[in-house]
Amino acid sequence: MVVDSTPLRARRLSKSIAAPAGRIDILRSIDFELAPGEAVAILGASGSGKSTLLGLLAGLDDASDGEIELFGRELGRMDEDSRSLLRAGRVGFVFQSFQLLPGMTALENVMLPLELAGTAAPRRRAEEALEQVELARRIHHYPSQLSGGEQQRVAIARAFATRPELLFADEPTGSLDQATGGRISELMFRLRREIGAALLLVTHDAHLAQRCDRRLLLQGGVLEAA
Repeated sequence: MVVDSTPLRARRLSKSIAAPAGRIDILRSIDFELAPGEAVAILGASGSGKSTLLGLLAGLDDASDGEIELFGRELGRMDEDSRSLLRAGRVGFVFQSFQLLPGMTALENVMLPLELAGTAAPRRRAEEALEQVELARRIHHYPSQLSGGEQQRVAIARAFATRPELLFADEPTGSLDQATGGRISELMFRLRREIGAALLLVTHDAHLAQRCDRRLLLQGGVLEAA
């Protein structure tokens, strides 16, 4: 029996929304595959549907048509709880807006996905992850007490703490200045190489996209080679 190791696959994926002037087609019949350990960048103008596509592929939203397979499981046949269980410990997320819980310290934010995944010794793993991003002295600080670059480093520590097989990154440097963004991207790609995770990166930054193995352009709801 041949086991399909492809972490992510989409077939004929479409997304439409109803609007006062009629239906708007955001994504149209997209086919996509991400190989194990591969880094792929999706480029496109603001409003082109890049974040919508990432959300669909991650199982955070439902498609209007088509199929998505995450680790060989068809997401359209699963409820939200089942999708969450499938992602737990195997998928990491990095967002432009950091998405840290404001009432939790840096350490607690990083521990959360480890605890949800049932990881042994979550505190130790979280402390190691924060040390990797050079925040060992800031573990008891809350997000409001950290700079934007420090918050994104916490988010990266959280994403990599479970040593995921697949990482989704949505404009990870978009809210940072150029110098800080450069350090964050270097950190993210170094950690990805160390654990061998596949990466799906949504960005408008051509220089950041150049660090990936493959680049795709989303325009007019269609995905094509950049």
